[in-house]
Amino acid sequence: MSMLNKNYLNTKVYIWLSFFIISLLFVLFPQVDILTSNLFFDGSWFLKRSPVESLFYYSVRPIIILVSITVIAVFIFNLIKKQNILGINRRVFIYIFLTLSLAPGLIVNAGLKVNWDRARPIEIKEFHGTKEFTPAFIISDQDGQSFSSGHVAAAFSLYGLALLAKRRRNLWINLSLGYGFGMCVARMAAGGHFLSDTITSFFIVYITSNLLYYFIIEKK
Repeated sequence: MSMLNKNYLNTKVYIWLSFFIISLLFVLFPQVDILTSNLFFDGSWFLKRSPVESLFYYSVRPIIILVSITVIAVFIFNLIKKQNILGINRRVFIYIFLTLSLAPGLIVNAGLKVNWDRARPIEIKEFHGTKEFTPAFIISDQDGQSFSSGHVAAAFSLYGLALLAKRRRNLWINLSLGYGFGMCVARMAAGGHFLSDTITSFFIVYITSNLLYYFIIEKK
């Protein structure tokens, strides 16, 4: 067990193994996605257009924009006035910029989402749609944007910011992860994504954030 708790590139070995094993299970047993999505479907999607789903869906963009504007403003102020408000120096500014853009923006949205063409649960025949279901990690021809989840990736990107906390670090980490997993449930319950879409986004952002923190913040 001690081997599993060791860090490899700032991420526990059991996280790397979990990502590999879970990804393999989704490929070998793709019906898991149908079964889990079916939990939220009873003729219509459980949380589609509900206040809860809307709260998660529409909250992440304003949060990211607000955080980005605040960080830019504080960084410029610190640069001009030679201050250290919130500890936002050049190194931290680069880290935050990459945390908010690399995994959720470049890898998930620009890399996977627009190229995999996987149909969403709400679009497939199993749930009264017209498109074919395709497994995760298998490039599709269904002209969909299900794999992987951009909203979930953006929500989990706040985890990278929580790593910078000097006080109550564990609290901020737990809050950011809780928000991310809440987004997972909300998007699945609205028929927007499969379980594999949300879990994949979590692992990509979580591991990327740890890597960026290690190479930019810890390794000086």
